[in-house]
Amino acid sequence: MTVDRRRTPTSRDLLAPVLRDVGAVVFDTDGVITDSARVHAAAWKTAFDAFLREHPPEDPSLRGPFDIRDDYLRHVDGRSRLDGAAAFLASRGIEPSPRTVRAVADDKEQLFTERLRRHGVDAYPGTVRLVRALRRAGVPRAAASASRHAGELLARAGVLDLFDVLVDGGEAARLGLPGKPRPDLFLEAVRRLGVPAGRAAVVEDAVAGVEAGRLGGFALVVGVDREAQRDTSERLLRHGADIVVRDLGELCAGGTPN
Repeated sequence: MTVDRRRTPTSRDLLAPVLRDVGAVVFDTDGVITDSARVHAAAWKTAFDAFLREHPPEDPSLRGPFDIRDDYLRHVDGRSRLDGAAAFLASRGIEPSPRTVRAVADDKEQLFTERLRRHGVDAYPGTVRLVRALRRAGVPRAAASASRHAGELLARAGVLDLFDVLVDGGEAARLGLPGKPRPDLFLEAVRRLGVPAGRAAVVEDAVAGVEAGRLGGFALVVGVDREAQRDTSERLLRHGADIVVRDLGELCAGGTPN
């Protein structure tokens, strides 16, 4: 008698092998779930460029406008508004007062809110595909963000109900959680999911975010580089990502990572 040793497919087979033993997944929001990173970056550029025109750095080599890709990813992405404003200004040799940092951050906030309500945002199809595959596989899912707008963004994109937990900037402020690269935001998310970090994955597109995932002891840190820029991918890997993908659909069955 011939024994059929083929394994019966399960819902975990909807996932790439690298995710099949993961007990939970925490997703950053801007640039990972929704395309809102472009709206944030545009608002930061307007706010920073206006400030730099009025207060140019003393060192001529540090002058010039805010770079919407490089400066955004290096200094702002993944951080709270105040931390991001302070980090970018420091990179230009400027040591502003807390009042100045808040003024620039508040200017950006107003610009972002206006752009968001005028144009809205979309969720990335590959991310939606992966989150739905995780849900079918019974893997708990959390969205985490330093932004207070995360809930509104996810609701406008029609994906808020795909996540079991949301920890946003408002919750972080209420709980006194430090910002990235500290891992506290992600650790709070997995705490609410009831899964230890050592069995969970973090998905991030920012250097500060992958650093947070590594510092938090997560089993898997996935970096996202949607533009497939070699320097960006290498930076994410250097700072803590285990793998880097261009689109999260790659982490579904039939994708590249294994």
